[in-house]
Amino acid sequence: MLTKNVIYRKYNRPKDKPLFMKPIQIFITTAIFAISFASNAQQKVVKTEAEWKKQLTEKQFTILRKKGTEYAFSGKLNKEYGQGIYYCSGCNTPLFSSETKFDSGTGWPSFDNHIANNVSFLEDHKYGMLRTEVVCNICDGHLGHVFLDGPKKTTGKRYCVNSAALVFKKNKDN
Repeated sequence: MLTKNVIYRKYNRPKDKPLFMKPIQIFITTAIFAISFASNAQQKVVKTEAEWKKQLTEKQFTILRKKGTEYAFSGKLNKEYGQGIYYCSGCNTPLFSSETKFDSGTGWPSFDNHIANNVSFLEDHKYGMLRTEVVCNICDGHLGHVFLDGPKKTTGKRYCVNSAALVFKKNKDN
């Protein structure tokens, strides 16, 4: 038969053992987590303004780095309907699949979904309204905006993207 004292010793930690981890245990645990997370994450692309200007066309630089917008119906990818993937023109990260592209009639390439983990969203307060800006998760390049007026049968979202922010690569079997 167990006494109250034995139960306390058996199920509770000894008083000389700390409840919290020691600093070295915290450091090792954090380092292991950080290394495993970093090995699965894509590396951020960070360049100076001069490096971006050298790499990008003037139009791409204005859109990706200065958050510009091309004129409606002026982009070469607005009416592109081949099978393939749309990549960031700044860092070559896959952003959208042709399977999610649709004709919104707005004059910009429109998608109802993005490739997971490759885009980020920011609040945009320009022009006296609140919009959701879409940026490349790797190079932070401005892509366009997302609106909630997309196809109701899928996500209900419309990613309105500048053609100059994208590079389309057709599937090899097309």
